[in-house]
Amino acid sequence: MLRLTKKADYGLMALKYLAEHPETPSASAKDIADTYGIPSQLLAKVLQRLAKVGLLRSHAGINGGYALSKDARAITAFEVIRAIDGPLFITSCTKGSKGCEVEPTCTVKEPLARVNESIADVLKNITVYDLVDDATAASRTAQLIQLVTIAAPN
Repeated sequence: MLRLTKKADYGLMALKYLAEHPETPSASAKDIADTYGIPSQLLAKVLQRLAKVGLLRSHAGINGGYALSKDARAITAFEVIRAIDGPLFITSCTKGSKGCEVEPTCTVKEPLARVNESIADVLKNITVYDLVDDATAASRTAQLIQLVTIAAPN
């Protein structure tokens, strides 16, 4: 089953929160964690990672916290997930340069690579702004399901 890690899920939730509150110059990890009922220490690590790769700006001090580094329409779900979890692979055989002992007879590597590319393409077209806009998010989810169905081997 394909699933986001908790860290990626929390990262997307945090960016959605920041996009929903543009009037707030910055929000603390605790504020965001309290809103969603998630562990603040884990969220703080996720936010630090997102700031390190440039998706968030961090502000130190008493009124410190985090803010989006650019418009929510310019940050994709793919970027967030990749920043937290690394490259997206649905199977272990598609990553790295190590040879696979069954590669000469494998019949699923290429079809699964197409599924992986389809998922990546959809995630690249979902922005943080889309997560705020429920109608757009529902449409993108339907698109993802359709692409995975089309690309999946029979």
